[in-house]
Amino acid sequence: MTASSASAAPAPTSGAPAPTPAAPTVDDRAHPVRPRVTELRLSAFAGHRRTVVPFGPLTLLAGPSGCGKTSALRAYEALARLGGGAALAAVFPDPPACVPERARPDAQHRRGFRLGCTTDGPAGPVRLDLAVQAEPELRIVGERLTARGLVLLETALRDPGRRSVQAAWHTAGTAPVTRAPLPDDRLGTALLPLRVAGKTDGQRLVLAAAEQTVVALRSAFACDPRPGRMRAAAPVGSGRLLGGCDNLADVLWRTRAECGRRHALLVAAVRAGCAGPVEDVLAELGGGGTVRAMLDRGDGPHTGLDRLGYGELRYLALALVLLTGPGVLEVDAPGEVPAALRTLTVLADGFDRGLDPCQRTALLELAARMCARGHIRLVGTVSDASWAAGAAGATVVHLEP
Repeated sequence: MTASSASAAPAPTSGAPAPTPAAPTVDDRAHPVRPRVTELRLSAFAGHRRTVVPFGPLTLLAGPSGCGKTSALRAYEALARLGGGAALAAVFPDPPACVPERARPDAQHRRGFRLGCTTDGPAGPVRLDLAVQAEPELRIVGERLTARGLVLLETALRDPGRRSVQAAWHTAGTAPVTRAPLPDDRLGTALLPLRVAGKTDGQRLVLAAAEQTVVALRSAFACDPRPGRMRAAAPVGSGRLLGGCDNLADVLWRTRAECGRRHALLVAAVRAGCAGPVEDVLAELGGGGTVRAMLDRGDGPHTGLDRLGYGELRYLALALVLLTGPGVLEVDAPGEVPAALRTLTVLADGFDRGLDPCQRTALLELAARMCARGHIRLVGTVSDASWAAGAAGATVVHLEP
């Protein structure tokens, strides 16, 4: 698959970083910028080869079935989970499915895939490239982190018999690089804050780039509402919204009491996307420790979500996602970073699935307003983005088979 604006992206290579002069320091006096992912590179991943996907605050991936929209979102989610410290096997439960279909094994019967991303923030543009061996064993065989023209981290598999890779990171001190083994089932970039002392300018640049990458990646929420499960009563739980929005009623029970202003915005959004009058969106406790969501029509009995259509339920769930944040969504947010310095990225597969023209326009307008504020970004997939052409604040990326 290719994106209309794609360009080739180099894959990680082996070897240690070359000695370099002292690196420029990070300017802490600059106005803080929220770390964010600005580009996804799928050099060889599933059906993608040399695909580069640029991201704006609000991005729609468009194209026919089979062009790789969903696999692009899955690649983003995989990087996000690796950035959060997840093990490789948990992130890629079916690694052969990530290998390009016609990829041939080498003499040692090895096959794999390559992906990466670029983040931007206080450290400036930072590139992360990753090479993963899928067969015969799942392992990271190459990782490269670069910024400001410098290779800050590079790993390579030296001994296939060891469950580790040889890593070298930029120091620019008495020794130009530091070498040490890292596990081959974890993202090395996420481990750097535990390994780098931060005593030299070079080490501080490495830490700044690694932390920016991890913060940008971890702040992601994959969302694909399942109306069939939203119609039933939900058990009272944590009040954290799941990716399938099955527990939407439990979340409404929490958020309605927490912030009246946000709830009023949700009611206004639901009013624009649901048939009939809507005075309020309620959640009421039922028997057996469950809670049920319903609409107040303003004329007596309430309407349960089980009576709403498929598109109405997806619209309601996505509106709720856009109007909440990491404290409500089931996302691994970096707690050590102040909320004012984080940007949550919502990954919405089938953003317009089941929506009528009025619903998808209203939802896009809501997304554009929320994304313009800077605290939330959206990457959604659509089969046809002609309806979104010219929408303020929206970036449409066309993927081709």
